[in-house]
Amino acid sequence: MNRFRSTNTLMLVLSLALAGCATVQTTRPGAVDIERKQTMLVSEASVEQGAQQAYLGEVQKAGASGKLNADPALTARIHRITDRLIPVTATFRPDALNWKWEVNTLTTPEMNAYCMPGGKIMVYSGLVEKLQLNDAEIATVLGHEMSHALREHTRERVSRGYEEQVALVGLEVLIGAGPGTMALANQVASATFELPHDRQQEAEADVMGLELMARAGYDPHEAINLWKKMMAAEKSEPPQFLSTHPASANRIADLEHHMPQVLPLYLAAAPKGNSAL
Repeated sequence: MNRFRSTNTLMLVLSLALAGCATVQTTRPGAVDIERKQTMLVSEASVEQGAQQAYLGEVQKAGASGKLNADPALTARIHRITDRLIPVTATFRPDALNWKWEVNTLTTPEMNAYCMPGGKIMVYSGLVEKLQLNDAEIATVLGHEMSHALREHTRERVSRGYEEQVALVGLEVLIGAGPGTMALANQVASATFELPHDRQQEAEADVMGLELMARAGYDPHEAINLWKKMMAAEKSEPPQFLSTHPASANRIADLEHHMPQVLPLYLAAAPKGNSAL
């Protein structure tokens, strides 16, 4: 009888814990119709605090090694591109215009780029140099990464992990009132550098990023070229970027499928001259 009561009590505790989660629509659908709702068990603010802590650590480490923004031309180039992309994030999230965006470059032969929650961006020089990326291809990468932040994919993944912890330890998690900033910083870093996004999240970032670049006046066809370069690099010198964003023919097919939705946006926004700039 006592065991039965204990089991019932634990089930009640878990039910109350999971009842605290929220099903949210993090972004507007845009022209590409992203309408999936997400279940969150941790707050947006707490994840952004963790991201700020994780990003600060990366920036300090890069600064100490003399690799932070060490290439002024590349840094200025990345800023020019993000200056065009950030304003159009309002299509999906008007509040993103109020984020404390940070944009930096890291001089390293590694090929990677990321955007942490809240708009914390880092572009590795090796990605641009080794793949010889034009501006539109860089906009593809940045639009994709910014879309992960807009859709709060890291928060979603942390929530899934936290939900598993609640199922395992129940009361201990509740008493702790959730993960602390340092724990979240570690989870954000792990999600950024180690763990691949699931296919659903990748597909959302692909097509949302496609719309962002088109609205910013970058030819969305260049996204196809970017992923072809990634697939070629995967066979010779796999970029670190591909460890968390695997390349495949399927994602190219998905981008081509959404091209009719974004081409009119590009044609309305494109600057005169070279579309790759």
